[in-house]
Amino acid sequence: MRKTLVVTALAVAVPFLAACTENADSSDGAADGGNPRALSVESSDDACKVSAAEAPAGTLTFDVTNTGSQVTEFYLLGDDGLRIVSEVENIGPGLNREMTVNAPAGSYFTACKPGMKGEGIRAGFTVTDSDDEPTTSADEQQLIDQAVSNYAAYVQDQSDQLLAKTEQFVDLYKAGDDDAARTLYPDARTHWERIETVAESFGDLDPKLDLREADLEPGQEWTGWHRLEKDLWPQRAEDYTPLTTEERATYADDLLANTQTLHERVGELTYTVDQIANGSRGLLEEVALGKVTGEEEYWSHTDLWDFQANVDGARVGYEGVKPILEQKDPQLAGELDARFADLQALLDAQRAGDGFKTYDQLTPDEVKQLSDAVNALSEPLSKLTAAVLS
Repeated sequence: MRKTLVVTALAVAVPFLAACTENADSSDGAADGGNPRALSVESSDDACKVSAAEAPAGTLTFDVTNTGSQVTEFYLLGDDGLRIVSEVENIGPGLNREMTVNAPAGSYFTACKPGMKGEGIRAGFTVTDSDDEPTTSADEQQLIDQAVSNYAAYVQDQSDQLLAKTEQFVDLYKAGDDDAARTLYPDARTHWERIETVAESFGDLDPKLDLREADLEPGQEWTGWHRLEKDLWPQRAEDYTPLTTEERATYADDLLANTQTLHERVGELTYTVDQIANGSRGLLEEVALGKVTGEEEYWSHTDLWDFQANVDGARVGYEGVKPILEQKDPQLAGELDARFADLQALLDAQRAGDGFKTYDQLTPDEVKQLSDAVNALSEPLSKLTAAVLS
């Protein structure tokens, strides 16, 4: 759903593709000296080759290399082909990224998405039962349980607030109170952005709620927050025809209905420690791919509200697993603390009243400072999942 912009860095799952690229036989071997949980992935413009079609349950690492000419993404999807178990996106040509995930036994799909568009290239993948999964001490399990419990409560709270403020926004927008709707717009979206990677795991809902006009594919209907954003801030659009009262009601009711569905699904979710760590990394990648460039909120320029919310969510995820990390890699924990603080200081410098400056008010130097701080945090944050699961 995002373009290649700042850092080579998660996206939307889609219905099962009829033409799939087969994974290699499990006898083809693994990427790391025969370790069956270390797999390699070659993503080209027209193929997605995984080094094995199965792996034993436990911590899996996919080393993804883009051998094509387009930016690509890689996913491990659930057995329905829709639910995103883990993902890594924005892998530029010639580059590689690692994806670490704790996968229980079951049926999955692997998928590459060259160009970060379309349905992608998929194949079945099986995680088998295993007798050699690493054991977890009682003390570490207590830390894991606490991290999972705290994160679930955080996501539920943000979802509650998102639904309540979306209801208020929809009422204002449908009533034609545009000034009040414009004021509430970035505040309401803050709660979406804080849990964006959780929302993106529902591949059918994310494009309905958060698709940008620039990312529309031929024939795709444009709905969600950004459709209403353009109607509230039409100044940047040439020859824009405002939505009618009936159209406003249709799009607004659709936004609220999809938000209600998201809220219901969030209430049914359970989490794992690797999902929390990967979500933290993914939220920072959301910053790099859209917020720091000013392309997420193209019409309203309220990108800094989104920026701060993504950082909030990334920090909450990180701090939830930090007690585990401090036992396993205290140096990485210290570096992450410092990098989060540096980025927050730059964001605080752009505050205005109860919010932020609009993005068009930033100087090129200020944008570069933010971009550099995001990149400086992104590198150590990419190591978080592997460190926590080690």
